[in-house]
Amino acid sequence: MRATVLLADAAEAVNGKVYGIGFGWNITTTPTPPQSVVVLLDVGWDETNRDITVHVELLDQDGHPVAVPGPAGARSLSFDAKVQVGRPAGVAPGTSFKTPLALNIGPGIPLEAGRYEWRVTIDGEHHEDWSEFFTVQAAQHQPGTPGPSTLPPA
Repeated sequence: MRATVLLADAAEAVNGKVYGIGFGWNITTTPTPPQSVVVLLDVGWDETNRDITVHVELLDQDGHPVAVPGPAGARSLSFDAKVQVGRPAGVAPGTSFKTPLALNIGPGIPLEAGRYEWRVTIDGEHHEDWSEFFTVQAAQHQPGTPGPSTLPPA
């Protein structure tokens, strides 16, 4: 089994294909804009016709799960999916099969500046190349708005 992880502004997996925009970024701002995590599974012939468990989680630069605020309190940002890939009739033995997943995350995650990782685990196993890293930059002062050095004294 192999997995490729990509970041996009928006993506959708439909009928075995990924449709998306803004692929390939690795630097963003906080709070975060909408984003998609795309996982392309390459399922081997001998790995078909069974449940495959996929776990995707956001980790901080120290490898700890990132907790985000929600209605029920802070929770780690992770997703789980079960996938089963069948073998279509007439396909030559030994063929592998591409299976895409697209996870869409809404805007507004208040991440601190630093480096983050979207890590994919498949059936409890993780490989170093089953991750995608990105950096959150510190908030920048926008021209025309009062910054810390231009505020009048209180």
